[in-house]
Amino acid sequence: MVPQVSIVIPLYNESEVLPQLVERINKLINASPLKIEVVLVDDGSKDNTAEQIQQLSLTDDRYQCVILARNYGHQLALSAGLAAATASEAIMIIDGDLQDPPELLPVFYDLYKQGNDVVYAVRKKRKEGALKRISYHLFYRILRSISYIEIPLDSGDFSMVSRRIVDVLNQMPEESRYIRGMRTWIGFKQIGYEYDRDERQAGDSKYSFKKLFKLAYNGIFNFSEFPVKLITNLGFFSISVSLVYLVYNIIKKYVYGGVPQGFTALLFAIILFSGVQLLSLGIIGEYVLRIFFQVKGRPLYIVKKRIVNKEIKDQ
Repeated sequence: MVPQVSIVIPLYNESEVLPQLVERINKLINASPLKIEVVLVDDGSKDNTAEQIQQLSLTDDRYQCVILARNYGHQLALSAGLAAATASEAIMIIDGDLQDPPELLPVFYDLYKQGNDVVYAVRKKRKEGALKRISYHLFYRILRSISYIEIPLDSGDFSMVSRRIVDVLNQMPEESRYIRGMRTWIGFKQIGYEYDRDERQAGDSKYSFKKLFKLAYNGIFNFSEFPVKLITNLGFFSISVSLVYLVYNIIKKYVYGGVPQGFTALLFAIILFSGVQLLSLGIIGEYVLRIFFQVKGRPLYIVKKRIVNKEIKDQ
């Protein structure tokens, strides 16, 4: 029987929290009238996460596991899970650290049945450190202000999406993925649901500031024209400064009988225009880098092993 709902959970070094996650998921499934499957994706974990989910999938056919050949990153692991999900109606996306409560599934499903293709969770409160909270708050608002689509504020990947949304996501080949932006770009009826985000139940966060910056870059460069327009605006600004400085020199020479002397003005001009050029090259380089990886045409990820209905399917 085809499940009505799939729960997709990407995992990376989550062996400490996995037993608690499975306990809560089992309780949810047992209490629900829906036919539910769970897709666990191991993103090249260095602990025994892969072994745990393999054993679980071999003993409980409500679970299927996808084991990737190496660590590809959260967004690609999530994409692998979406590609593996078989639900006929909707797919719920949660993180494995239990900061996203799986118990919200009935609430999300009710909103989905009301005609919403995307039910996304909006974080009212976060339990991370002050620096991360401030960074997230600023990023979402900056991205919202410069994006050409209306990406919801304070909303991550935690959501329930319809089958047709997932089918479109699976067809989108972009390598630098920002799934919360991609689902917004697709359209259809979408609604937010506010919740208080819990603390991580065990282990440490796998999203370092380096990974967060990479994700932020994908959001900005994939869903905003601002970086390219910034180069144009910087060009106009540089020309304007040059013209003003030229007029100043001409007036100084012919009206006051002298020209500015010294090293300071020359140094300022060199630093200003060199900085503008380097910044422009860096922005162009970001686009070239994305084009370079995209045109290679490599698969987004490699599946090492998959277990479905208690059967191992080596890839």
